[in-house]
Amino acid sequence: MKRISAFSLILCACLVSVAWGQQLAGKCSNNWSEFLRTNMERWNPCEKVLGVNNVGSLALKWSYTTGAAVESSPAVANGVVYVGSDDGNLYALNASTGAKLWSYSNSHRVAPSPAVANAVVYGGSNAQSLYALNASTGHKLWKTATGCSGCSPTVANGVVYVSGSNAYALNAKTGTKLWSSSLFYLGGAPAVANGLVYFGASDYRDETGNVYALNASTGALEWSFDPGDTLGGSPAVANGVVYVGSATGGMYALNAKTGAQLWSYPATVASTPAVANGVVYFAAPLGLLALDARTGVKLWSWTSNNVTSVSSPAVANGVVYIGADANVWALNARTGAQLWSYATGGAVWSSPAVANGMVYVASFDGKVYAFGLK
Repeated sequence: MKRISAFSLILCACLVSVAWGQQLAGKCSNNWSEFLRTNMERWNPCEKVLGVNNVGSLALKWSYTTGAAVESSPAVANGVVYVGSDDGNLYALNASTGAKLWSYSNSHRVAPSPAVANAVVYGGSNAQSLYALNASTGHKLWKTATGCSGCSPTVANGVVYVSGSNAYALNAKTGTKLWSSSLFYLGGAPAVANGLVYFGASDYRDETGNVYALNASTGALEWSFDPGDTLGGSPAVANGVVYVGSATGGMYALNAKTGAQLWSYPATVASTPAVANGVVYFAAPLGLLALDARTGVKLWSWTSNNVTSVSSPAVANGVVYIGADANVWALNARTGAQLWSYATGGAVWSSPAVANGMVYVASFDGKVYAFGLK
């Protein structure tokens, strides 16, 4: 039997490590293609340009003025920013220059955040419908009624999930309904993970907020959770746990398979949480809170000293970005220390997207903003 030297074993291990690292790098996409991002956590683990040491040097690279206020959160994919406006249009903008590539008119304001997958943009509007557009041209591919004015789609495994008067699963290519559930009225963006789709909802029966977990393939109800109050945003899912907040009850951590409550933290939750590196970040009145994702213990809080924040945070490379009052802020994700801010011309309800060394966000002043290093 041939003996293998220690050097050969070490060399082999190094090559495997390099190959595995290259494989992970190949899978890592810096796009922020939908509201929750593809990991359902509002966290971009692939961003390596912006960080704690240089985010203070962010500067305005461009802004694009639409015809009305912008509530929609931008999606970024393949060098293009997609965002809706209350002027009734969904815009495609060059991510580097802000030049308009195309726009699609809905004749109703576009508050939902678009989603991009496989060269198709999925968007909603206050016309209570979901539509699919060619990502390069803006040409309409299909349109389906959903009964929701402000519901953002989520795309996973060739299926578009969207809420409304029902929960819908649609064939992403054709818009054909695969299943629907009419137990509740829903809002926000659903989260999809491990064969389940999670919706935040207002129940017809008691008019309070609920979290529902449905089988992603069939729509069958797996479990539900009632916090006893309206929800503060969409659920986020990370490491087998669902994180969701209510208006007065607090932030909840639920077992993603069973819905069992793991912990809760008393707070008024104003947005969808972001989860990164074992920490849950969420907007609360006047600022932001950070909790240990495993225990719910408070790590730090930050106050903007102004109106209630309704923007959902985004996390990338050790930095938390959030819109609060008429500003965009960057905070140290570990300590909450303020690193950077920019004053827009209006309230910021839009949630930031961070991709390829740029931060994209919109404002009620009708503008879409892009920030990068000086």
